[in-house]
Amino acid sequence: MNNEQKIYIFDSTLRDGAQAQGISFSVHDKIKICKILDSLNIDYIEAGNPSSNPKDVEFFNMAKELNLKNSKLVAFGSTRKVATKVEEDINLKNLIKANTQIVTLFGKSSRFQVEQILKTTLEENLNMIKESIEYLISKGLEVIFDGEHFFNGYIEDKDYALKSILIAQNAGAKAIVLCDTNGGMLPNEIFEIVKDVKKYINIQLGIHCHNDMGVAVANSISAINAGVNHIQGTFLGVGERCGNANLSTILPILKFKLGLNILDDNIMKNLTVVSRHISEISNLKLRDDFPYVGSSAFAHKGGMHIDAVLKNSNAYEHISPNLVGNSRRFLISEVSGKSNIVKEVQKIFPKLSKDSNEVKIITKRLKELEHEGYQFEGAEGSIELVIRKVIGKYKAFFTLNSFKVIGEQPSHTGNFSSTAIINIEVDGKSEVTAAEGDGPIHALDKSLRKALEVFYPKLKQVRLIDYKVRVLDTNSGTDSKVRVLIESTDGIETWSTIGVSQDVIGASWIALVDSIEYKLIKDIEKNIKMFFL
Repeated sequence: MNNEQKIYIFDSTLRDGAQAQGISFSVHDKIKICKILDSLNIDYIEAGNPSSNPKDVEFFNMAKELNLKNSKLVAFGSTRKVATKVEEDINLKNLIKANTQIVTLFGKSSRFQVEQILKTTLEENLNMIKESIEYLISKGLEVIFDGEHFFNGYIEDKDYALKSILIAQNAGAKAIVLCDTNGGMLPNEIFEIVKDVKKYINIQLGIHCHNDMGVAVANSISAINAGVNHIQGTFLGVGERCGNANLSTILPILKFKLGLNILDDNIMKNLTVVSRHISEISNLKLRDDFPYVGSSAFAHKGGMHIDAVLKNSNAYEHISPNLVGNSRRFLISEVSGKSNIVKEVQKIFPKLSKDSNEVKIITKRLKELEHEGYQFEGAEGSIELVIRKVIGKYKAFFTLNSFKVIGEQPSHTGNFSSTAIINIEVDGKSEVTAAEGDGPIHALDKSLRKALEVFYPKLKQVRLIDYKVRVLDTNSGTDSKVRVLIESTDGIETWSTIGVSQDVIGASWIALVDSIEYKLIKDIEKNIKMFFL
């Protein structure tokens, strides 16, 4: 492929992604994500099906005021129904009412789907494709045609599958997209079929892959190598069943591995922040092990690995994390060498040498805490607080006077509920608050944040997104120590903290306090940097 050729990026997070289990975008969620994708210079944003639900109709009405600068909004729908005139088809009418310049129209490219699912003739299906595209074009719209089940159809009956996309091309479609709708194709199959199809198509040729075998990204890259110049997917790989091709993985592969003409360097540096922001709006945890944008993508734990990366990052990193806006992490654990502890210290206090007395004390303190049951490899927030306390660069943001947690069963809701009452003091001023939660930890978290928000309003942005408990010494029965690891976010950054105690509430309290203090310290540092800019 010519590296200077334009590659069109088509995002379907708000349409195909919305079909994923556990996702339900509000209209305002969709508006937010459109703005985020526009800032990333995504070419097409497929934002919904105006015939599927009232929410999408409302969205397209509101979207008229979006004023996107870089992206084009796309409405999605199907060809006319069997034995229906195009001008009477409700779906086509709704596509026109959506008032987008571009629409995606899907039609069947599989003989099996036509005969067994649509229950119509092969000729009628081709007429449905042709007439629907011509009708929408006559109304001033541009049409992207999705050949649904194309690859299965090609294997069943190559001639008919090709007819379905050629009739779309001849009807005036601006792009043809080949869909691996069942997600059952392998990369070599995708490559060979796309290479053959390329001979017949002289407009944009695209690929749309599902991840049912875990190879949607690989299949998409194979299609690019075979000649497509339009690639579809969703952020975080969300979608029906096992999801879609993950754009947060595909985009850096296209740019940094294939050297293709997409997104400039400065925009690519926003990829991690964009992925995290979309995950928050989607109410999904961004997986740590996601390539490029996950928190573990550039995380190193083994002492030998860390030592090598400190000498030359190419030793264990295939690209620099800065290229995608991520950061390198060195995990503190029982397999850590001294070098990664030094690195963590120097992140905060760069002038401290590896032979300084402070570094020795920090190393000793971390080992003592590990012996007590702490495990710091996933708790960078707590590590930083330990370092600050040893160095003497720590000041408590509040004083706990007391807290009480009360459990109730059955509650007025019929479930186990808890109430937490907390009394704290900040700069000589006391605050007493209470909150009800679904359990003791939830109630304590809500009560603590409610009290502290009086003094630190920015804590309203913070919420707990993950909570893990592990019993450390099971032989001790109910007297066992427990370790609590929590992950928090302010919608932009995420961080983890840890607590260990013989009491799950006590361990949770330690982790919660660390989480809040870490956030407040970071806010102070940001304000100082802004002051000196």
